Amino acid sequence: MHLDPLKMQDWQIAEAAEENMLSVSRLAEKLGLEDEEIIPMGKNLARVDYQKTYKRVQSNPQAHYIDVTAITPTPLGEGKTTTTIGLIDGLAKINKKVTGAIRQPSGGPTFNIKGSAAGGGLAQCIPLTPFSLGLTGDIDKITNAHNLAMVALTARMQHERNYDDQRLAKSNLKRIDIDPESVQLKWVMDFCAQSLRNIIIGRGGHMDGYEMESGFAITVSSEIMAILAVATSLEDLRRRIGKIVVAYDKKGKEVTTEDLEVAGAMTAWMVEALNPTLMQTIEGNPVFVHAGPFANIAIGQSSVLADKLAAKLGDYHVTESGFGADIGFEKFWNLKCRYSGLKPSAVVIVATIRALKMHGGGPAVKPGMALAQEYKEENVELVEKGCENLKAHIETVLKSGVQPVVCINSFYTDTDNEIAAVKRIAEEAGAIAAVSRHWLEGGKGAVELAEAVVEACKKKNEFRFLYELDSPIKERIETIAREVYGADGVDFEPEAVKNLEALENDPDAQKMGVCMVKTHLSISHDPDLKGRPRGFRLPIRGILVYKGAGFIVPLAGTIKLMPGTASDPAFRRIDVDVKTGKVTGLF
Repeated sequence: MHLDPLKMQDWQIAEAAEENMLSVSRLAEKLGLEDEEIIPMGKNLARVDYQKTYKRVQSNPQAHYIDVTAITPTPLGEGKTTTTIGLIDGLAKINKKVTGAIRQPSGGPTFNIKGSAAGGGLAQCIPLTPFSLGLTGDIDKITNAHNLAMVALTARMQHERNYDDQRLAKSNLKRIDIDPESVQLKWVMDFCAQSLRNIIIGRGGHMDGYEMESGFAITVSSEIMAILAVATSLEDLRRRIGKIVVAYDKKGKEVTTEDLEVAGAMTAWMVEALNPTLMQTIEGNPVFVHAGPFANIAIGQSSVLADKLAAKLGDYHVTESGFGADIGFEKFWNLKCRYSGLKPSAVVIVATIRALKMHGGGPAVKPGMALAQEYKEENVELVEKGCENLKAHIETVLKSGVQPVVCINSFYTDTDNEIAAVKRIAEEAGAIAAVSRHWLEGGKGAVELAEAVVEACKKKNEFRFLYELDSPIKERIETIAREVYGADGVDFEPEAVKNLEALENDPDAQKMGVCMVKTHLSISHDPDLKGRPRGFRLPIRGILVYKGAGFIVPLAGTIKLMPGTASDPAFRRIDVDVKTGKVTGLF
């Protein structure tokens, strides 16, 4: 069957392509995996036993390591996953042994405005339906592990209120005296549910829990997702889960999951999730799926485990970071690479003409709205103005000492003059530029991009971190704001000042990396500031501490850890063919 992205929806392309998928055993064989190293999860899916496989391959040569990031996206995205898949297939087209790692989609965007994160057109990861609807269960396991900590906390608070010390002792419990005003965690679920951001729990009598304010965050923002992304072994995972700070007692002392004696049970939920899932592109090239999205409110990276393993199984390994280089790549650079010890050989910055026109002053791009006429007609001047945003992201990558490659993710409405302007400006800024038509043509359309990436990997590499962990926390936050966002400075609101003072007296916190929470729709904290904002100061309203993950988490602007569902969500178009059982409408 001929697959035509101009006439078929993504789910229809995926459904047709799945008829000729490689079996998981054939895919594993292509990757060089042995039978005992794969854990089949059906005909076309498998987990890969990380410990067994890495032990065998760890002495293999290290692959060239390529990160895919983007300019500041429109709400529709720039096509990072699509480009990641296209680049994998493009490298395979020029006879490179290539592996990839992408993130598992969250149910929030899948059923909201962005849809699944499987790619698009002829650059997709398949099978689409299981990928979009839970895959091998990692996000469900994170949900359960996280909420088990909340169960342990709230049950303990109830029993300490209801029982005296003697009765507690009969249950082998020692009073912790948790401060209900200092609970750090909320519950989590994997949907965008704004009505659950702020709730009251424990209503009823003494047997109905502890009444207090609480709320929900989206699962992928959970510290446990961050831990899955950076853990290097089961032992490391268990240790990190035990360090999660759930609350503080009335004397200000940390209450951890270990103190609540729930860390072991939480880890039990996560044992299987430590092994990456193996999938494939439409063209039959291997892709690992591990960890989750949302670099604006989480680390937003495919996992350290997936990258370390895949980088030993091929000559080129392509991984993915969330949103723009100001947040996704910055966290890849200063957090993920610290934990993994891997150094990138090249960084791909994905850009669309549509987004560049928006950053140049064009009308807003919003889900459900018809694309403005300015985006359908040639407007080189608008593109050139928008390239100020692109140049900012190129400069960010150059500060890491790694060669950037600008991928012009081509739409059929783009003109030769507009593409030529982007190429010229990108190259003048220090990047290699390439046009890629992977959405329309698959790997064949990504050959120019693949060749540019191979060229970039040959360039001199002087990879270095933006900040050192022995510098003051306040200074690190200010460095990111100034050097990456272009802010004039940082304004710490009263709660953030209080948090900083506590951190200055905490020797553990002094060595943690900084994982910023910030809008993805602007380089600044304000989603309405497009292009390359200047003359602003970054407001920090508070700072969270993820001791298990090893992160200091400053909250910039008004961004929420629980997104909201839009007025025209994707779930309105998703259904099931009751005769075949096949899911329709995913995109």
